[in-house]
Amino acid sequence: MSSIPQMAGGPEREDKVSLELTEEILQSMEVGLAFRDYNGRISSLDFHKASSYVVTASDDESIRLYDVSTATCLKTINSKKYGVDLVCFTSHPTTVIYSSKNGWDESLRLLSLNDNKYLRYFKGHHDRVVSLSLCSRKECFISGSLDRTVLLWDQRAEKCQGLLRVQGRPATAYDDQGLVFTIAFGGYIRMFDARMYEKGPFDIFSVGGDMSDANVVKFSNDGRLMLLTTTDGHIHVLDSFRGTLLSTYNVKPVSSNATLEASFSPDGMFVMSGSGDGSVYAWSVRSGKEVTSWLSTESEPPVIKWAPGSLMFATGSSELSFWIPDLSKLAAYVGGRK
Repeated sequence: MSSIPQMAGGPEREDKVSLELTEEILQSMEVGLAFRDYNGRISSLDFHKASSYVVTASDDESIRLYDVSTATCLKTINSKKYGVDLVCFTSHPTTVIYSSKNGWDESLRLLSLNDNKYLRYFKGHHDRVVSLSLCSRKECFISGSLDRTVLLWDQRAEKCQGLLRVQGRPATAYDDQGLVFTIAFGGYIRMFDARMYEKGPFDIFSVGGDMSDANVVKFSNDGRLMLLTTTDGHIHVLDSFRGTLLSTYNVKPVSSNATLEASFSPDGMFVMSGSGDGSVYAWSVRSGKEVTSWLSTESEPPVIKWAPGSLMFATGSSELSFWIPDLSKLAAYVGGRK
């Protein structure tokens, strides 16, 4: 895999010359590296914020740790007893929190990938966990379940620190500062102050009458925007301060047991999303228009994440793919501009 171009303004890279993500660069992106040795669909993937590590969870009951900089799989850990569905890095690059997928034990687990040891169990949910979000600045995280509860946790304690009841499938997320978290369900996004969540939401935003199940809610890196995906194949982009609905993008709906995932680019200027037909789409937040798409032979939406500060995103389906700009296309584009 060729070296990954860094984004302008990326973390700790301000002094280096780097490319700014443009529509042309996005349109040039293609798979630069793929791992095809999965025996089941990838259900979740996460980039570590301060290293080159990626972790995946898949239906073959494996958790895999990769180093993108060396294009290698560092470790595969099997979770045959509990299964694995969602996985997130903690601040430590070889420690993760993951949810089960066995139908009888819905505990979350803090796992050291170094020595395959469970450091803590988080018990409290009674049905499948469908949303998991870690606060990047603190040791806390939030989980949402089909048992219609959202639980707030501290990584250092086994018992949950707070419980909020919801009226539907919840999608949850922390903002990057860890000051605010959001819970989406039933056509609305509820905003909570992380320090005073017991008082209820300080704001409630409508997503324009889309009452289908919430799938994923996310903040942009700068916290100014948020997106919500729903089962009906809608990706709503909102101003996270005013709650104004800026755009709604539409893709093929997803089945009730699938999750439609979307992701902001690191600069918040573009949104990428999977689709119920397995394709990947990209839109410009500024114009609201589709920039490009990559068709697929898959029949379910891929999971999708942007690498922090890099001109690279990853998709997970029956294989793990890392997408980077094709510099030969860019050279032709630059040459054509002269």
